[in-house]
Amino acid sequence: MRKEFVVGSVFYAILCCLAYFYFPLFLWSLVLLGPILFLGWYDFFQTKHAIRRNFPFLGRARYLFEAIRPEIHQYFVENNSEGAPLNREERTVVYQRAKDVLDTLPFGTQKDVYQEGYEWVNHSLAPTHVDSKDLRVLIGGPDCQQPYSASLLNISAMSYGSLSKNAVLALNGGAKDGGFAHNTGEGSISPYHLEPGGDLIWQIGTGYFGCRTPDGDFNDEAFRKNANRPEVKMIEIKVSQGAKPAHGGILPAEKVDVEISEIRGVPMGKDVLSPPSHRTFSTPMEMMSFIKRLRELSGGKPIGFKLCVGKRREFLALCKAMEKSGITPDFIAVDGGEGGTGAAPLEFSNHIGAPEIEGLIFVHNALVGFGIRDRIKILTMGKVTTGFGMIKRLSLGADLIYSARAMMLALGCIQALKCNSNHCPTGVATQNPHLVAGLVVGDKRTRVATYHRNTIHSVAEIMGAMGISESSELRPWHIMRRVDPTAIRHYGELFSYLKSGDLCSDSPPATYARALHAASAETFRHLADV
Repeated sequence: MRKEFVVGSVFYAILCCLAYFYFPLFLWSLVLLGPILFLGWYDFFQTKHAIRRNFPFLGRARYLFEAIRPEIHQYFVENNSEGAPLNREERTVVYQRAKDVLDTLPFGTQKDVYQEGYEWVNHSLAPTHVDSKDLRVLIGGPDCQQPYSASLLNISAMSYGSLSKNAVLALNGGAKDGGFAHNTGEGSISPYHLEPGGDLIWQIGTGYFGCRTPDGDFNDEAFRKNANRPEVKMIEIKVSQGAKPAHGGILPAEKVDVEISEIRGVPMGKDVLSPPSHRTFSTPMEMMSFIKRLRELSGGKPIGFKLCVGKRREFLALCKAMEKSGITPDFIAVDGGEGGTGAAPLEFSNHIGAPEIEGLIFVHNALVGFGIRDRIKILTMGKVTTGFGMIKRLSLGADLIYSARAMMLALGCIQALKCNSNHCPTGVATQNPHLVAGLVVGDKRTRVATYHRNTIHSVAEIMGAMGISESSELRPWHIMRRVDPTAIRHYGELFSYLKSGDLCSDSPPATYARALHAASAETFRHLADV
């Protein structure tokens, strides 16, 4: 639309000249369009709103709808057959914090506190002061030689290719300014991840982009070269993701330009389809060996893996392999079946994979039950946008949080649901240069860092109100939930939590016994089938 606006402006100027010399009466009708053109050029050059930069003058209609009556805009989004409804409350919180504007509300609680599902934390009569700058977690087990001090909130995996270069530059720049980490996604490390100098978590997917041979196998030397970059602080093996577990990533051919082809080592003109599973390992023990191999090749940097929990016995098989081999990852990232993505089959998005909360609690319990929880940090993700959302997950078993959706909103994403079409109107999830130009890196970089700072500040304030000084002190019983209009339970009552070593005993908890007996360190298959 930017290109069309420029062409249209030139055509308008030509018409004005012709009218002045040949059709004077017609000139007045053209002059009436002058204010519209002026507003269009103002939108074209301003740097705050990508929609108005990409759609001069016309883009104002979106803001007009929201200003006159937000429900009108909400109605159109909620009835958009291409995607799920927006959560206006969460979107508003992100926008306000990213823009560093007042986010307090008058007239008290905006929720029905007697509605089933309402959640809260209990405050203390002895509140504490928590400095948000101290809310960091050291990641690195006993075999790690380069542990990383990570922020409680970091940018979740989103690849260059799925996101535009300006979006990646702004995200990494925000991470640099705010002192938090940026996960590259499985699309490898691009120049735009490196230019701002922000801390990186390099994700290795099943396609081994950035460390692959021409045939698609893992390449030790290519991995060593990228893994030893000073910007790379941790390496994450992507086993599965919540939006499409056991399916593999999808990058539409429309987004594969020359640069992306070179970065990933893939041909142009074809969809980039990552395999559903890894070639380098096919058993739990082989996966532990791969973790050890990556740790050695990277010079001892933290190595972890990301998965969406599926069959419980398969994760328990990984725990048995950790116990048998003595090799443990430094961290595990737990995704939920409700996770987002730019492109995934509908049924995979809606009906495959354990939800994030159940997956998080199960992984935490499994590690505790095998007595190895203290060696492994847990990251989790799943539509986290607020300080309370972080507090909840830290209480239920997580050590750190990933966020993708909130960081995209901080960039200016309006959830137009065009991620898979290369027509993202805000320039976030597209490779169209005319749309990418609408996203001004300097402005959005600041917004990403500001959102992070304000959200971490919110976490610190909530913890202080609870009388808690360290995030490690948070426990399941701190999160209260109304289960019906007259009954309240905390999460320690809603879910069973194991004690250290419970899964190593001869009589494990009944709810884990069947899956535990079916799990083997030697195979992901059911023992009865071996």
